[in-house]
Amino acid sequence: MLCLGLSGGLDKVYENRLELPNTFLHDGAAVLVRDGQVIAAVEEERLNRIKHSNKLPSKSIQYCLSAAGVQLSEIDRIGYYATEAYSNAVLERLFVSQPDISMPLDAALLLQRLLAQEFDFEVDASRVSFVSHHQAHAVSAFAMSGFEQSLILAIDGGGDFLSGLLALGAGTDVTQIETFPENNSLGLFYLETIRYLGYGIFDEYKVMGLAPYGDPVPYRELFEQFYELSAEGGYRVHLDRIGPTLLRNIEVRRKGMPFTQQHRDVSASLQEALERIVFHILRHHRETTGMKRLCLAGGVAHNCTMNGKLLYSGLFEDIFVQPASHDAGCALGAALMVSNELGRPAPRKRLQEVYWGPDLGSDRAVERELNAWAGHLDVERTDDVASSAADWMVNGAVIGWVQGRSEFGPRALGNRSILADPRPAANKDRINAMVKKREGYRPFAPSVLEEEAREFFDLPDGTSEFPFMNFVVRVRDSKRDLLGAITHVDGTARLQTVSRNTNPAYWDVIDEFKKRTGIPILLNTSFNNNAEPIVDSVADAITTFLTTDLDGLVVGSFLVKKRAPTLEDWTALAVSLPPYVSLHQTRAFTAPDCQETVCEIRANHSSRDGVRISHDVFDLLMRIEGEAVIGDLLDMVTFDQVAREALVKELRELWEQRRVRLHPSHAARMDQDCDQMPDRA
Repeated sequence: MLCLGLSGGLDKVYENRLELPNTFLHDGAAVLVRDGQVIAAVEEERLNRIKHSNKLPSKSIQYCLSAAGVQLSEIDRIGYYATEAYSNAVLERLFVSQPDISMPLDAALLLQRLLAQEFDFEVDASRVSFVSHHQAHAVSAFAMSGFEQSLILAIDGGGDFLSGLLALGAGTDVTQIETFPENNSLGLFYLETIRYLGYGIFDEYKVMGLAPYGDPVPYRELFEQFYELSAEGGYRVHLDRIGPTLLRNIEVRRKGMPFTQQHRDVSASLQEALERIVFHILRHHRETTGMKRLCLAGGVAHNCTMNGKLLYSGLFEDIFVQPASHDAGCALGAALMVSNELGRPAPRKRLQEVYWGPDLGSDRAVERELNAWAGHLDVERTDDVASSAADWMVNGAVIGWVQGRSEFGPRALGNRSILADPRPAANKDRINAMVKKREGYRPFAPSVLEEEAREFFDLPDGTSEFPFMNFVVRVRDSKRDLLGAITHVDGTARLQTVSRNTNPAYWDVIDEFKKRTGIPILLNTSFNNNAEPIVDSVADAITTFLTTDLDGLVVGSFLVKKRAPTLEDWTALAVSLPPYVSLHQTRAFTAPDCQETVCEIRANHSSRDGVRISHDVFDLLMRIEGEAVIGDLLDMVTFDQVAREALVKELRELWEQRRVRLHPSHAARMDQDCDQMPDRA
């Protein structure tokens, strides 16, 4: 029995219809289960390269079908991650705000129509189910926990007119106890506050990382005006009070401004308030239900600092946090819900790994991809990549590490990772500044051999496996100075334990590092820069490697270093436009008394994130049909050497921002494939 779960929007990647604020349309994904067991899953952002993609997860669906070797016609049931009533309400809001859009206001009909267009198959309406958003969150956690029974808390920003629920899990059933309305949203409580710290939606984890630098005391009483705790685990948040109160009491930080101690203290107070509310809810229901185990899901469950506090509190004997707790995880929940309805529930066993995404492919395919960049990369094949990678890191290198199938969810868990020595504190600063291009306070996670975790981390009794980076734990006092790159300012770290059974390749590279240093730990962060989602394919890895200051790249069995390409190497590449960008010419003031025609390249068609480009680059990009070799474009117009170099430099900068794609041309790949074909004579 095959069941497909979906999350995400109801328009295509090159369209621009469903850009509505504060809706559930983000984090698109597809998950395919056979008889209740996951066989393939990937977030759409990994494939279409749009962060938190709010588009129909077409590429994700195609990957899942290909991984199983089936067609859409062979899927027994499709589950979508919201109720039909809520989905229709979103479409109606869209129509009111943009009445010129022509589309059905029936979500079921629209989804069927889109699937037919993308996959050339008319899905019967009886095979499509719209499921409860928060029930999907809850099921995604409980069904993967291995618990026979537990309390379940699902909390996020909003969806299905609610912001979360409490439920009891028993056997294959999830029974709702209580729901939380949207105006009591803990996700929106957090989001509304961080707007005054220069952050917005999807930045919540950044403020969680800033909080340990602050003191909650100065603003504790102020934040107590924003929420109330009541009897029987009840609470209320006052979202309308946050903005006016903060405007009167703090210096509002704009994006890009430096952080003051005031901003750090507000972050600490916000984190403390969230924890107080969640603990208040859970203490009551732990007592009234008698449940000794807890499952967490929903976007707020990614607050691993809160999760760590729950872990150390002893309130529950065991806690399971769904590793893709955000809305992409609802695709998992939806698939499991419809599979259960068809009599194929998930097996009762604890989730150990989430390497469910696309595989790198064969060594030959990887080598072909790498060799296509001959002017830019030096490539060496080895039978022992773990030893070579460990040698690089011991000598100070920061490397990209790409192996096997990609991880499902927001964490790089050793298959699409950036790795480094966890000891020098300077590694944290270097990676933040030169690779991730983000705020210097942001912490990095340690990956430790599972069997040696307790030597370095103070773990609660009875807990030894932390495979998903879901909990902040304490670094042992005696190890904090040693582990300067992964120990946060408060002496904690977001831990991943690595099992030899679930990821032998990653275990091996950590073990090789240990043989050289005595330290069974590596610094691990997601393999991406600040402008893109985590890499998925070999091509993604090459692009990120060449547009960051990483020292080396390990892909499958290959060790990769950078070369110093010539101008001819750059002009031999092809340039193309991702489907999510568009080119625009507009009139704009370039000085108080001067208005000119300016050129922009925009992502998602929005002028808010437009990047100014020169008229020459605009004209070049307008000439592209599919893809074009850069040199051929430059030859269409007479440019001297200086102008050619300037245009190539501008294209490279746009590539770093992921506004254009640079890659070996299709013709060059065909020539290379012919060169590599065996002689038939």
